Amino acid sequence: MKYKFLLFLLASIFSLNSYSQKFLSVKGKEIIGIDGKPFLIKGTNLGNWLVPEGYMFKFQVASSPRLINELFSELFGTAETKKFWSKYLSCYISKGDIHYLHSLGMNSIRVPFNYRMFTDEYYMGGHGIQRGFALMDSVVKWCAAENMTVLLDMHAAPGGQTGDNIDDSYAYPFLYESKDDQELLCSIWTKIADHYKNNTTIMGYDLFNEPIPHFFDTAHLNPFLEPLFKKVTAAVRKVDKNHLIFLEGAQWASNFAAFGKPFDNKLVYQFHKYWTPTTIEVIQSYIDFRNKYNVPIYCGETGENDDDWIASFRKLLEQNNIGWHFWPYKKMNNTRGIVSFPQPANYDLISKYADTARNNFDDIRKNKPVQLNAAKEAWYQFLENCKYENIIPNKGYIKALGLKTD
Repeated sequence: MKYKFLLFLLASIFSLNSYSQKFLSVKGKEIIGIDGKPFLIKGTNLGNWLVPEGYMFKFQVASSPRLINELFSELFGTAETKKFWSKYLSCYISKGDIHYLHSLGMNSIRVPFNYRMFTDEYYMGGHGIQRGFALMDSVVKWCAAENMTVLLDMHAAPGGQTGDNIDDSYAYPFLYESKDDQELLCSIWTKIADHYKNNTTIMGYDLFNEPIPHFFDTAHLNPFLEPLFKKVTAAVRKVDKNHLIFLEGAQWASNFAAFGKPFDNKLVYQFHKYWTPTTIEVIQSYIDFRNKYNVPIYCGETGENDDDWIASFRKLLEQNNIGWHFWPYKKMNNTRGIVSFPQPANYDLISKYADTARNNFDDIRKNKPVQLNAAKEAWYQFLENCKYENIIPNKGYIKALGLKTD
């Protein structure tokens, strides 16, 4: 009887160990894959899909999702704009895109999203948490089929963690001083974590993107950062002890000085780098942090540069055992990304209007394109051109990432 009980106990322990190993984990300075071996992140960001950015639409003034939605509504009406967003969400990223990225040799994807997708606030033509999960579940399912892992990145947090266009906020990071926004942030992450707690395709949760830009009072705001990360992590851990938690440094994810001793055993510390020299000095402070606290670090965003820079910085990261997600995957008529797609004829009718004066109703009426039907055709042609079937691989960029070009 005792022998059978011992066998049962050993089998249970083995089963639990096998189950826990299905999730990525952390061991010292390494992220550990589901095979128990060190896992070096290599992938891209699905930028502009769930968080549209003006510069990727060739707009300068209409830079955030809210401003882009206003622009489209002024040109084509709210009903047509809702239809556009519905089609856009199904066109811009599809199963084909994910299969293609895996075929290049990538092992993971970072998915930026707006918190509004998991609320009843209107966003990109709809609202409701079920819609948010349906969209996220689709890309997670596609990645699962390709044996790729997914990092969920809250690119736009309640109240704004950045106070600029990228978080779709109102020009100040109210999140750090608003208890209501913080409670909403915790509530959303708890729901997301509960939904995905047993999903082994999920790598982890990037709690919020690029906190506290340099142009605010950083001496005042930086001390709020780590306590807020602790608060959100605690909310996640109430329902999910399986997945990694990713923390971004202050000042556009560049400053780790805001962090103290790690407070969770599955933390990964994330930095972003753009347009810097490709020398060890640029990343030395992060390496020093890794050595001091014996924790993994990773580069969640970099790119937006020519092929030589991409190759040089990617090699620098890998030589120092730092994984990466280059930004972004797809851009219109631009070679500084993994793939491009054609700009529609007459698209400049939209982009010129986007950057003209629209300060009042009279401006809007006067500055609308005379060729409005041609503008609308270009708008809908954008949806066709951005599909996976119409992408143009930037082979020099792909080669610079050390990926397959055939």
